[in-house]
Amino acid sequence: MTNDAKIPFLDLAAPHAELEAELVAAFREALKTAGFIGGPMVQGLETEFAAFCDARFCVGVGSGTDALRFALSAAGVRPGDSVVTVPNTFIATTEAISQVGAHPEFVDVEETTSTMDVEKLRTFLKTQCEQDPATGRLLSKRTGRTVTAIVPVHLYGHPADMDPIMELAERYHLIVVEDACQAHGAEYFSVRHNHWMKAGSIGQAAAFSFYPGKNLGACGEAGAITTNDEEIARKCRMIRDHGQAKKYYHDVEGYNGRLDAIQAAFLRIKLKHLQKWNDQRRGRAEFYGNTLSQIREGVLFPVAAPWAKAVYHLYVIRVEDRDGFMAKLAAENIATGIHYPIPLHLQKAYDYLGHKEGDFPVTERLAREIVSLPMYPTLTEAQQRRVCDKVRQILSEEAASKSCRPALVTT
Repeated sequence: MTNDAKIPFLDLAAPHAELEAELVAAFREALKTAGFIGGPMVQGLETEFAAFCDARFCVGVGSGTDALRFALSAAGVRPGDSVVTVPNTFIATTEAISQVGAHPEFVDVEETTSTMDVEKLRTFLKTQCEQDPATGRLLSKRTGRTVTAIVPVHLYGHPADMDPIMELAERYHLIVVEDACQAHGAEYFSVRHNHWMKAGSIGQAAAFSFYPGKNLGACGEAGAITTNDEEIARKCRMIRDHGQAKKYYHDVEGYNGRLDAIQAAFLRIKLKHLQKWNDQRRGRAEFYGNTLSQIREGVLFPVAAPWAKAVYHLYVIRVEDRDGFMAKLAAENIATGIHYPIPLHLQKAYDYLGHKEGDFPVTERLAREIVSLPMYPTLTEAQQRRVCDKVRQILSEEAASKSCRPALVTT
Protein backbone atom coordinates (compact mmCIF):
# COMPACT_ATOMS: atom_id res chain seq x y z
CA MET A 1 0.00 0.00 0.00
CA THR A 2 1.37 3.43 -0.97
CA ASN A 3 1.42 6.26 1.53
CA ASP A 4 -1.37 8.06 -0.31
CA ALA A 5 -3.56 5.00 -1.04
CA LYS A 6 -7.22 5.53 -0.24
CA ILE A 7 -8.25 4.59 3.28
CA PRO A 8 -11.90 3.54 2.97
CA PHE A 9 -14.48 4.39 5.59
CA LEU A 10 -15.49 0.72 5.70
CA ASP A 11 -13.94 -2.44 4.28
CA LEU A 12 -16.48 -5.19 3.60
CA ALA A 13 -14.33 -7.11 1.12
CA ALA A 14 -11.50 -8.27 3.41
CA PRO A 15 -13.52 -10.44 5.85
CA HIS A 16 -15.39 -12.02 2.95
CA ALA A 17 -12.13 -12.85 1.21
CA GLU A 18 -10.91 -14.53 4.40
CA LEU A 19 -14.13 -16.55 4.79
CA GLU A 20 -14.81 -17.10 1.09
CA ALA A 21 -14.41 -20.89 1.07
CA GLU A 22 -16.85 -21.34 3.98
CA LEU A 23 -19.36 -18.88 2.55
CA VAL A 24 -19.29 -20.52 -0.88
CA ALA A 25 -19.69 -23.98 0.69
CA ALA A 26 -22.76 -22.77 2.60
CA PHE A 27 -24.26 -21.37 -0.60
CA ARG A 28 -23.64 -24.64 -2.44
CA GLU A 29 -25.31 -26.58 0.38
CA ALA A 30 -28.39 -24.37 0.02
CA LEU A 31 -28.43 -24.99 -3.74
CA LYS A 32 -28.19 -28.76 -3.24
CA THR A 33 -30.90 -28.95 -0.60
CA ALA A 34 -33.11 -26.14 -1.99
CA GLY A 35 -33.47 -24.96 1.61
CA PHE A 36 -33.93 -21.26 0.95
CA ILE A 37 -36.54 -20.18 3.52
CA GLY A 38 -36.52 -21.23 7.17
CA GLY A 39 -35.22 -24.66 8.05
CA PRO A 40 -32.14 -25.78 9.98
CA MET A 41 -29.89 -22.87 8.96
CA VAL A 42 -32.31 -20.26 10.33
CA GLN A 43 -33.02 -22.34 13.43
CA GLY A 44 -29.29 -22.81 14.00
CA LEU A 45 -28.61 -19.09 13.77
CA GLU A 46 -31.49 -18.34 16.14
CA THR A 47 -30.12 -20.77 18.72
CA GLU A 48 -26.54 -19.53 18.41
CA PHE A 49 -27.34 -15.80 18.35
CA ALA A 50 -29.67 -16.14 21.35
CA ALA A 51 -26.83 -17.80 23.26
CA PHE A 52 -24.39 -15.07 22.15
CA CYS A 53 -26.77 -12.40 23.48
CA ASP A 54 -27.55 -14.31 26.71
CA ALA A 55 -31.21 -14.35 25.68
CA ARG A 56 -33.64 -17.28 25.79
CA PHE A 57 -35.05 -16.76 22.31
CA CYS A 58 -34.07 -15.33 18.94
CA VAL A 59 -36.35 -14.89 15.93
CA GLY A 60 -34.68 -14.30 12.57
CA VAL A 61 -36.37 -11.75 10.29
CA GLY A 62 -35.77 -9.90 7.04
CA SER A 63 -34.17 -6.71 8.39
CA GLY A 64 -33.47 -4.66 11.48
CA THR A 65 -36.52 -2.53 10.73
CA ASP A 66 -38.67 -5.66 10.63
CA ALA A 67 -37.11 -6.74 13.92
CA LEU A 68 -38.05 -3.54 15.71
CA ARG A 69 -41.52 -3.32 14.15
CA PHE A 70 -42.37 -6.94 14.97
CA ALA A 71 -40.93 -6.70 18.49
CA LEU A 72 -42.99 -3.60 19.31
CA SER A 73 -46.16 -5.24 18.02
CA ALA A 74 -45.53 -8.55 19.78
CA ALA A 75 -44.65 -6.80 23.06
CA GLY A 76 -48.00 -5.01 23.10
CA VAL A 77 -47.68 -1.63 21.36
CA ARG A 78 -50.95 -0.88 19.59
CA PRO A 79 -52.15 1.61 16.96
CA GLY A 80 -52.74 4.99 18.56
CA ASP A 81 -50.13 4.52 21.32
CA SER A 82 -47.12 6.76 21.92
CA VAL A 83 -43.59 5.32 22.08
CA VAL A 84 -40.70 7.31 23.57
CA THR A 85 -37.34 7.28 21.80
CA VAL A 86 -34.53 9.67 20.78
CA PRO A 87 -34.17 11.93 17.71
CA ASN A 88 -30.46 11.06 17.36
CA THR A 89 -30.78 7.77 15.48
CA PHE A 90 -31.44 6.36 12.01
CA ILE A 91 -35.00 6.79 10.76
CA ALA A 92 -35.66 3.04 10.95
CA THR A 93 -36.18 3.46 14.72
CA THR A 94 -39.14 5.78 14.22
CA GLU A 95 -40.35 4.07 11.05
CA ALA A 96 -40.87 0.91 13.10
CA ILE A 97 -42.86 2.88 15.68
CA SER A 98 -45.10 4.62 13.14
CA GLN A 99 -45.54 1.47 11.05
CA VAL A 100 -47.21 -0.33 13.97
CA GLY A 101 -49.58 2.65 14.09
CA ALA A 102 -47.93 4.30 17.09
CA HIS A 103 -46.64 7.84 17.50
CA PRO A 104 -42.98 8.69 18.19
CA GLU A 105 -42.31 10.97 21.18
CA PHE A 106 -38.75 12.23 21.60
CA VAL A 107 -36.45 12.90 24.53
CA ASP A 108 -32.98 14.31 24.00
CA VAL A 109 -29.69 12.44 24.32
CA GLU A 110 -26.80 13.15 26.66
CA GLU A 111 -23.49 14.61 25.53
CA THR A 112 -20.96 11.92 26.30
CA THR A 113 -22.55 8.72 24.96
CA SER A 114 -25.08 10.26 22.51
CA THR A 115 -27.69 7.87 23.95
CA MET A 116 -30.96 8.56 25.76
CA ASP A 117 -30.63 11.08 28.57
CA VAL A 118 -32.20 9.34 31.55
CA GLU A 119 -32.95 12.59 33.38
CA LYS A 120 -34.75 13.98 30.34
CA LEU A 121 -36.73 10.74 30.10
CA ARG A 122 -37.61 11.04 33.79
CA THR A 123 -38.70 14.66 33.30
CA PHE A 124 -40.79 13.75 30.25
CA LEU A 125 -42.64 10.97 32.08
CA LYS A 126 -43.13 13.09 35.20
CA THR A 127 -44.04 16.49 33.76
CA GLN A 128 -45.18 15.94 30.16
CA CYS A 129 -47.42 12.98 30.92
CA GLU A 130 -50.33 12.39 33.27
CA GLN A 131 -52.18 9.37 34.54
CA ASP A 132 -55.50 8.53 32.91
CA PRO A 133 -57.95 8.30 35.85
CA ALA A 134 -60.08 5.75 33.99
CA THR A 135 -57.36 3.29 32.98
CA GLY A 136 -54.40 4.23 35.17
CA ARG A 137 -52.24 4.35 32.05
CA LEU A 138 -49.83 7.15 31.25
CA LEU A 139 -51.07 9.78 28.77
CA SER A 140 -48.93 12.23 26.83
CA LYS A 141 -50.10 15.78 27.52
CA ARG A 142 -48.82 16.79 24.09
CA THR A 143 -50.81 14.27 22.08
CA GLY A 144 -53.36 12.77 24.46
CA ARG A 145 -52.12 9.31 23.47
CA THR A 146 -51.37 6.42 25.81
CA VAL A 147 -47.62 6.03 26.35
CA THR A 148 -46.87 2.32 26.25
CA ALA A 149 -43.18 1.83 25.43
CA ILE A 150 -39.63 3.17 25.47
CA VAL A 151 -37.11 2.43 22.71
CA PRO A 152 -33.58 3.23 23.95
CA VAL A 153 -31.02 3.16 21.13
CA HIS A 154 -27.61 1.60 21.75
CA LEU A 155 -25.89 4.01 19.39
CA TYR A 156 -22.55 3.50 17.62
CA GLY A 157 -22.08 0.27 19.59
CA HIS A 158 -22.40 1.94 23.02
CA PRO A 159 -25.32 0.81 25.21
CA ALA A 160 -27.80 3.24 26.72
CA ASP A 161 -27.90 3.50 30.53
CA MET A 162 -30.41 0.69 31.03
CA ASP A 163 -30.85 0.35 34.81
CA PRO A 164 -32.63 3.69 35.32
CA ILE A 165 -34.55 3.23 32.07
CA MET A 166 -35.84 -0.15 33.28
CA GLU A 167 -36.69 1.34 36.70
CA LEU A 168 -38.73 4.12 35.09
CA ALA A 169 -40.42 1.61 32.79
CA GLU A 170 -41.45 -0.51 35.77
CA ARG A 171 -42.71 2.53 37.69
CA TYR A 172 -44.90 3.67 34.81
CA HIS A 173 -45.80 0.18 33.46
CA LEU A 174 -44.03 0.67 30.13
CA ILE A 175 -42.56 -1.83 27.67
CA VAL A 176 -38.85 -1.52 26.83
CA VAL A 177 -37.66 -2.65 23.39
CA GLU A 178 -33.94 -2.12 22.84
CA ASP A 179 -32.79 -0.84 19.47
CA ALA A 180 -29.57 -2.86 19.42
CA CYS A 181 -29.08 -2.64 15.64
CA GLN A 182 -25.55 -1.23 16.12
CA ALA A 183 -24.64 -3.10 19.29
CA HIS A 184 -23.98 -6.79 18.60
CA GLY A 185 -22.04 -7.97 21.63
CA ALA A 186 -22.05 -4.67 23.55
CA GLU A 187 -22.36 -5.10 27.32
CA TYR A 188 -23.90 -3.10 30.15
CA PHE A 189 -23.05 -3.49 33.85
CA SER A 190 -26.35 -3.66 35.70
CA VAL A 191 -26.09 -2.65 39.34
CA ARG A 192 -29.62 -3.97 39.77
CA HIS A 193 -28.51 -7.46 38.75
CA ASN A 194 -24.86 -7.07 39.82
CA HIS A 195 -23.41 -8.44 36.59
CA TRP A 196 -22.64 -7.53 32.99
CA MET A 197 -25.58 -7.94 30.62
CA LYS A 198 -25.48 -8.20 26.84
CA ALA A 199 -27.36 -5.74 24.68
CA GLY A 200 -30.50 -7.56 23.66
CA SER A 201 -31.04 -9.31 26.99
CA ILE A 202 -32.25 -6.41 29.16
CA GLY A 203 -35.61 -5.13 27.89
CA GLN A 204 -38.72 -7.13 27.05
CA ALA A 205 -37.28 -7.54 23.56
CA ALA A 206 -34.55 -6.16 21.30
CA ALA A 207 -33.98 -5.59 17.61
CA PHE A 208 -30.76 -6.31 15.72
CA SER A 209 -29.84 -5.46 12.14
CA PHE A 210 -27.50 -7.65 10.10
CA TYR A 211 -27.13 -5.08 7.33
CA PRO A 212 -23.75 -5.74 5.63
CA GLY A 213 -21.90 -2.89 7.36
CA LYS A 214 -22.84 -3.95 10.91
CA ASN A 215 -20.40 -5.64 13.30
CA LEU A 216 -22.21 -8.85 12.36
CA GLY A 217 -23.35 -8.31 8.79
CA ALA A 218 -25.08 -10.53 6.27
CA CYS A 219 -24.39 -10.46 2.54
CA GLY A 220 -27.73 -8.74 2.06
CA GLU A 221 -30.65 -7.78 4.29
CA ALA A 222 -31.31 -9.61 7.56
CA GLY A 223 -32.26 -8.97 11.18
CA ALA A 224 -33.26 -10.64 14.42
CA ILE A 225 -35.32 -10.17 17.57
CA THR A 226 -34.02 -11.38 20.93
CA THR A 227 -36.20 -11.80 23.99
CA ASN A 228 -36.50 -13.74 27.23
CA ASP A 229 -40.29 -13.81 26.87
CA GLU A 230 -41.60 -16.97 25.21
CA GLU A 231 -44.91 -15.36 24.25
CA ILE A 232 -43.20 -12.43 22.53
CA ALA A 233 -41.03 -14.89 20.60
CA ARG A 234 -44.09 -16.90 19.56
CA LYS A 235 -45.89 -13.79 18.33
CA CYS A 236 -42.82 -12.59 16.43
CA ARG A 237 -42.60 -15.92 14.60
CA MET A 238 -46.22 -15.54 13.55
CA ILE A 239 -45.92 -11.88 12.52
CA ARG A 240 -42.86 -12.54 10.33
CA ASP A 241 -44.76 -15.25 8.40
CA HIS A 242 -48.10 -13.69 7.46
CA GLY A 243 -49.54 -14.28 10.95
CA GLN A 244 -49.49 -18.05 10.54
CA ALA A 245 -49.66 -20.29 13.60
CA LYS A 246 -49.25 -23.13 11.11
CA LYS A 247 -49.37 -23.22 7.33
CA TYR A 248 -52.52 -21.50 6.00
CA TYR A 249 -53.89 -20.89 9.52
CA HIS A 250 -53.58 -17.15 10.10
CA ASP A 251 -54.29 -16.08 13.69
CA VAL A 252 -53.41 -12.44 12.94
CA GLU A 253 -52.44 -10.29 9.98
CA GLY A 254 -48.68 -10.40 9.63
CA TYR A 255 -45.91 -9.57 7.21
CA ASN A 256 -43.58 -11.31 4.82
CA GLY A 257 -40.57 -10.74 7.05
CA ARG A 258 -38.81 -14.10 7.06
CA LEU A 259 -35.06 -14.57 7.17
CA ASP A 260 -33.41 -15.97 4.05
CA ALA A 261 -31.73 -19.30 4.90
CA ILE A 262 -28.62 -18.46 2.84
CA GLN A 263 -28.14 -15.26 4.84
CA ALA A 264 -28.62 -17.25 8.05
CA ALA A 265 -25.91 -19.65 6.91
CA PHE A 266 -23.52 -16.79 6.19
CA LEU A 267 -24.30 -15.21 9.57
CA ARG A 268 -23.61 -18.46 11.42
CA ILE A 269 -20.15 -18.56 9.85
CA LYS A 270 -19.45 -14.95 10.74
CA LEU A 271 -20.86 -15.25 14.27
CA LYS A 272 -17.93 -17.50 15.18
CA HIS A 273 -15.63 -14.52 14.52
CA LEU A 274 -17.75 -11.74 16.06
CA GLN A 275 -16.09 -11.66 19.47
CA LYS A 276 -12.66 -11.43 17.84
CA TRP A 277 -13.86 -8.69 15.49
CA ASN A 278 -15.37 -6.73 18.39
CA ASP A 279 -12.12 -7.02 20.33
CA GLN A 280 -10.26 -5.73 17.28
CA ARG A 281 -12.64 -2.77 17.05
CA ARG A 282 -11.98 -1.98 20.71
CA GLY A 283 -8.27 -2.09 19.96
CA ARG A 284 -8.69 0.31 17.03
CA ALA A 285 -10.71 2.66 19.25
CA GLU A 286 -8.04 2.53 21.95
CA PHE A 287 -5.38 3.34 19.36
CA TYR A 288 -7.33 6.38 18.16
CA GLY A 289 -7.85 7.54 21.73
CA ASN A 290 -4.23 7.11 22.81
CA THR A 291 -2.73 8.57 19.64
CA LEU A 292 -4.99 11.62 19.52
CA SER A 293 -5.29 12.21 23.27
CA GLN A 294 -2.86 15.14 23.30
CA ILE A 295 -5.21 17.24 21.13
CA ARG A 296 -6.94 19.57 23.56
CA GLU A 297 -8.85 21.98 21.35
CA GLY A 298 -11.38 21.77 18.55
CA VAL A 299 -12.34 18.12 18.96
CA LEU A 300 -14.19 15.75 21.30
CA PHE A 301 -13.50 12.02 21.28
CA PRO A 302 -15.90 9.21 22.24
CA VAL A 303 -15.81 8.16 25.87
CA ALA A 304 -17.16 4.81 27.02
CA ALA A 305 -19.16 5.06 30.22
CA PRO A 306 -17.79 2.98 33.14
CA TRP A 307 -20.86 0.77 32.93
CA ALA A 308 -20.37 0.01 29.23
CA LYS A 309 -18.29 -2.32 27.08
CA ALA A 310 -18.79 -0.66 23.70
CA VAL A 311 -18.20 -2.51 20.44
CA TYR A 312 -17.44 0.58 18.30
CA HIS A 313 -19.69 -0.04 15.35
CA LEU A 314 -18.64 3.54 14.56
CA TYR A 315 -15.88 5.78 15.90
CA VAL A 316 -17.53 9.18 16.08
CA ILE A 317 -15.69 12.37 17.00
CA ARG A 318 -16.96 15.95 17.18
CA VAL A 319 -15.32 18.92 15.46
CA GLU A 320 -16.37 22.54 15.07
CA ASP A 321 -15.91 22.88 11.29
CA ARG A 322 -17.18 19.45 10.31
CA ASP A 323 -17.53 20.10 6.58
CA GLY A 324 -14.08 21.66 6.29
CA PHE A 325 -12.53 18.87 8.35
CA MET A 326 -14.08 16.16 6.16
CA ALA A 327 -13.05 17.94 2.97
CA LYS A 328 -9.43 18.15 4.13
CA LEU A 329 -9.37 14.44 5.00
CA ALA A 330 -10.97 13.60 1.64
CA ALA A 331 -8.21 15.59 -0.07
CA GLU A 332 -5.76 13.24 1.70
CA ASN A 333 -7.67 10.18 0.37
CA ILE A 334 -9.20 9.39 3.77
CA ALA A 335 -12.93 8.60 3.75
CA THR A 336 -15.25 9.63 6.58
CA GLY A 337 -19.00 9.52 7.29
CA ILE A 338 -21.76 11.38 9.14
CA HIS A 339 -24.20 9.54 11.43
CA TYR A 340 -26.57 11.45 11.34
CA PRO A 341 -26.62 14.94 9.77
CA ILE A 342 -30.31 15.83 10.28
CA PRO A 343 -32.06 14.93 13.55
CA LEU A 344 -35.29 13.01 13.12
CA HIS A 345 -37.46 15.74 14.62
CA LEU A 346 -36.28 18.10 11.85
CA GLN A 347 -36.71 15.62 8.98
CA LYS A 348 -39.38 16.49 6.42
CA ALA A 349 -40.95 13.07 6.98
CA TYR A 350 -41.79 14.13 10.54
CA ASP A 351 -43.14 17.61 9.90
CA TYR A 352 -46.47 16.31 11.21
CA LEU A 353 -44.98 15.90 14.71
CA GLY A 354 -44.78 19.67 14.97
CA HIS A 355 -41.24 20.01 16.27
CA LYS A 356 -38.94 22.94 15.60
CA GLU A 357 -35.27 23.75 15.79
CA GLY A 358 -34.20 24.13 19.40
CA ASP A 359 -36.53 21.45 20.78
CA PHE A 360 -33.69 18.94 21.33
CA PRO A 361 -30.52 21.04 21.59
CA VAL A 362 -28.00 18.29 22.37
CA THR A 363 -29.08 16.22 19.38
CA GLU A 364 -28.99 19.30 17.16
CA ARG A 365 -25.50 20.21 18.35
CA LEU A 366 -24.28 16.67 17.71
CA ALA A 367 -25.76 16.72 14.21
CA ARG A 368 -23.66 19.77 13.35
CA GLU A 369 -20.39 18.41 14.77
CA ILE A 370 -20.21 14.62 14.43
CA VAL A 371 -17.94 12.86 11.97
CA SER A 372 -17.14 9.16 11.82
CA LEU A 373 -13.55 8.09 11.22
CA PRO A 374 -12.63 4.80 9.49
CA MET A 375 -13.43 1.89 11.84
CA TYR A 376 -13.33 -1.83 11.01
CA PRO A 377 -11.41 -4.89 12.24
CA THR A 378 -9.02 -5.00 9.27
CA LEU A 379 -8.00 -1.34 9.62
CA THR A 380 -4.20 -1.51 9.90
CA GLU A 381 -1.96 0.35 12.32
CA ALA A 382 -0.29 2.08 9.38
CA GLN A 383 -3.67 3.28 8.10
CA GLN A 384 -4.67 4.48 11.56
CA ARG A 385 -1.36 6.32 12.02
CA ARG A 386 -1.94 8.11 8.74
CA VAL A 387 -5.49 9.06 9.76
CA CYS A 388 -4.24 10.31 13.14
CA ASP A 389 -1.38 12.29 11.59
CA LYS A 390 -3.78 14.05 9.23
CA VAL A 391 -6.34 14.71 11.99
CA ARG A 392 -3.61 16.26 14.18
CA GLN A 393 -2.33 18.34 11.27
CA ILE A 394 -5.77 19.66 10.32
CA LEU A 395 -6.75 20.52 13.88
CA SER A 396 -3.40 22.14 14.71
CA GLU A 397 -3.65 24.31 11.58
CA GLU A 398 -7.17 25.32 12.55
CA ALA A 399 -6.05 26.17 16.10
CA ALA A 400 -3.16 28.26 14.74
CA SER A 401 -5.50 30.04 12.36
CA LYS A 402 -7.85 30.94 15.22
CA SER A 403 -5.02 32.29 17.37
CA CYS A 404 -3.86 34.52 14.50
CA ARG A 405 -7.22 36.13 13.91
CA PRO A 406 -7.50 39.71 15.18
CA ALA A 407 -9.73 40.20 18.17
CA LEU A 408 -13.05 41.88 17.55
CA VAL A 409 -13.03 45.50 18.69
CA THR A 410 -16.30 46.92 19.93
CA THR A 411 -17.01 50.55 20.62
